[in-house]
Amino acid sequence: MTGIRAILGAVLLLIVSGAASAQVLRVAVISDLNGSYGSTEYNPRVSVAVQRIIALAPDLVISTGDMVAGQRRPILGEPEVRAMWDAFHETVTNPLTRAGIPVVVTPGNHDASAYGGFERERAIFAEEWILRKPKLDFVDDRDFPFFYAFRMKGMTFVSLDATVLGPLSGGQEQRLCAAAAGRGTVIAYSHLPLWPFAVDRETEVIGDPGLQDLFRSIGLDMHLSGHHHAFYPGWKDGTVFVGQGCLGGGPRRLIGTTKRSVPSFTLLAISETGDIGITAYQGETFSEPVDWAGLPPRIVDGTSALTRLDLAPQAP
Repeated sequence: MTGIRAILGAVLLLIVSGAASAQVLRVAVISDLNGSYGSTEYNPRVSVAVQRIIALAPDLVISTGDMVAGQRRPILGEPEVRAMWDAFHETVTNPLTRAGIPVVVTPGNHDASAYGGFERERAIFAEEWILRKPKLDFVDDRDFPFFYAFRMKGMTFVSLDATVLGPLSGGQEQRLCAAAAGRGTVIAYSHLPLWPFAVDRETEVIGDPGLQDLFRSIGLDMHLSGHHHAFYPGWKDGTVFVGQGCLGGGPRRLIGTTKRSVPSFTLLAISETGDIGITAYQGETFSEPVDWAGLPPRIVDGTSALTRLDLAPQAP
């Protein structure tokens, strides 16, 4: 596995502009785009963000979940759920696809909850995305669009199915190991994070400290997550953890802060050497990079602690 050296947003801007010839892959990450329960309307900033992403022309877009607004009672009927997905595709999926940018997703609790009672919503999630499965180099796709893995320009990406609290189910740890074995840069993504980022969501995590040991043992480079509605580039025990800001409703405060995070999306720039630049874009046109200096140096909750990536120990 290649190590990650922290590349600040200012440096990434040079990469995006073409000044760094080693950059081989760019990935936009979006998350938590949904509005109120059952809504088929999206905040106008979602369309603005999509157009900004199209202008940046990344090689791939990853959504870390909560694209539609389900998972409540009374449970929505199938026509209502399908209408939400139609609205999402019209607003997000279709413009990106028409621009030639493949879109991959991982399930969120509001669109594919694995808790009891939401089986039909979860089945609809699968049906919607199987129809839109991009033509990528899959190395494990028997459970697409839940757990799956694919290769792109020498990098390996793995979707983890994490919509309920507690350890991963269905042998995902073993399949992650198999997907990562003998590979270079490996990036995993899921809806729930392994470690908490946001106030009032401290317990809404995968909840399996042993997974950190697994990440370290296989040399996982990065884990991307949603659900906490706050951007933070963190580091712990050799793995980079990036919590995504939301594009929909409900931005939250990072633990230890008093101000809500701003809506944003993340852009990764991955080089042939495994260096990964990270920038979150905010503002009315999503052209303004989030200043990492304005983020807390560490996020500490109980026994967990994430160090801001630019302050983390760096590999020689």
